[in-house]
Amino acid sequence: MGDEWAGSDDEIARAALDSSPNAVVALDRDQSVLVWNAAAERVFGWAAEEVLGRRAPIVPGELTAEHNAVLERVRTGEPVSLRTKRLHSDGALLDLRVDISALRLGSAVGGYVCVYHPARADELARNRMARRARLVRRLTDVVGDINSELELSAVLDRISANLTELTGADAGGFVLIEGDRLRLVSTYQLPDSIRGTTTDLRTSLVDQLLRTGKTVMLESDGLGDLVWARLRGLHTIALGLAAVGGRPYGALYALFARRNPGHLELELLELLAGHAGIAVGNAVAYQEAVRQRAHERAVFDASADGIAVLDQDGLVVRWNPAAAGLTALAPESVIGAPPPFPMPKPGEKVTFQMENGRWLDVVSAQIEETGEVVVDFRDVTSAKELEEAKDLFLATTSHELRTPITIVRGFASTLDARWDKMADPERRAAVHTIAERSRSLGELMDHLLLGARAGADELKVRIEKVDLAERIDAATLGLPALSDKHRVEVDIAEGLPPVFGDPLATDIILGQLLENAFKYSPKGGLISVAAWPDEDDNVVVVVDDEGVGIAPPDRERIFERFVQVDSGDRRRFGGVGLGLYIVRSLARAQGGDVSAHPRPEGGTRMRLVLRCASPIGSDTPMR
Repeated sequence: MGDEWAGSDDEIARAALDSSPNAVVALDRDQSVLVWNAAAERVFGWAAEEVLGRRAPIVPGELTAEHNAVLERVRTGEPVSLRTKRLHSDGALLDLRVDISALRLGSAVGGYVCVYHPARADELARNRMARRARLVRRLTDVVGDINSELELSAVLDRISANLTELTGADAGGFVLIEGDRLRLVSTYQLPDSIRGTTTDLRTSLVDQLLRTGKTVMLESDGLGDLVWARLRGLHTIALGLAAVGGRPYGALYALFARRNPGHLELELLELLAGHAGIAVGNAVAYQEAVRQRAHERAVFDASADGIAVLDQDGLVVRWNPAAAGLTALAPESVIGAPPPFPMPKPGEKVTFQMENGRWLDVVSAQIEETGEVVVDFRDVTSAKELEEAKDLFLATTSHELRTPITIVRGFASTLDARWDKMADPERRAAVHTIAERSRSLGELMDHLLLGARAGADELKVRIEKVDLAERIDAATLGLPALSDKHRVEVDIAEGLPPVFGDPLATDIILGQLLENAFKYSPKGGLISVAAWPDEDDNVVVVVDDEGVGIAPPDRERIFERFVQVDSGDRRRFGGVGLGLYIVRSLARAQGGDVSAHPRPEGGTRMRLVLRCASPIGSDTPMR
């Protein structure tokens, strides 16, 4: 270690506590304060010397019973996480979430460790998810907007304007790649005088982006050298590559002066850049078709969008290959007849579902010179399914939150109104119920946060050697007592080798697979867990149940985010559609995978594969 780490272990521990952003308070068994870190001073307003060695006056009188019950539960059981109120030194009530665990000295419980953080963080996470859903829906409208205009300059201006709306940027623009030069062809909230400015591609941010092989990037250095960076207070530029026909065509610039972009803004920029490339390509194709009729067939047939041309009577005279693929209608069955979908007015968009199940966004434009109408349509089935899945997710999450909240509110109101009339066992039972429901809310929040991190590719795991047999034993310990309708069998191959993985992530995976096995076999039956090494230097773990099963088309969909399968009786079991998505994300982050399989005798087999951390000996039992 360097000189900066030359202090004692106690000094390092104190520095770690004082560096924590959360308030950390350690109590002895009599609830006298042992540790009161710097964040606790900031949160509660009392200096450490004012509270060390005595009870901290932070628990409101009406919550003393709750506090004591929670400490008793922690002393005799598992850690507790709950949302509660605490007092500031000025008498103000603080809305906090607290995680309480036992302070163990060897095998004995010597006190309690309480970690406080603002409850508002949960609300912010929900707000971020709602904002993302709104922006994704808005993106669909934006795509229709830019595709409803086939005049290239108008398309580019709409792209620049919509770019700033979606990302919250202060200004934006679009540059075209013209050989070894870049030309600024569209701006929004930037001086008109810089439109048309050119610069060398090789010294530009676009060149840096092309060299990375990515489609988006953030840059905060050397911005003053950009000829079109004319924005007061500019500190960050987000860049998104637009491609036409698989080749780089241009780039979208989002300029930030008042706020910092995050991963959501980059995601939206990447999606918009992809659609912008297609929209620009369509506009260019349209103009080229008008100017050079000799090239019309090549452009028409090469379009990735479905394109139809209608005569003055509204009958189809041209039907490109993409149109045939999207509608499953051959040209000979369409030409000479009206189009197989409703026609929008010029500048408007119609969304329509074909008989083959595909959803199409349809826009049109009239060719003034000929009186013909060009119709452009594309497959938006995935976007519709995503929107429906998000709506279902939000509705289900609201339901999952409402039930425990209603119970907690009811019991809390009862305690508040009838405290003196209730016997002590009744009060303890009510507080216990509140704590249990608070724990379930905490688990739901954990799932939502894990799902959000997985969706943003931010799941972090620590890869090390893990004794998988030990993790399975711990996960299945005590399961038989959970239900008198289920039987649990565990079969672990003798000498099961260790695997590469993260102990906590592996525990989450095993816990979720076992929970699902119980959950989706409501009539009971055998829950069997087995583990063995295979021939490919992997270890296989299977969890079998005799429950409702999974329909074949849904065996991959159940691992998608927000998906809640409506197969058989499965939908009635609740949940927010994130459990198996998190399981697969964690498994793959460890170099493994999870899959679902049918059992001939009924029910489901969930198969987890992890990498062996040591060679498999020839005497290792195989299956």
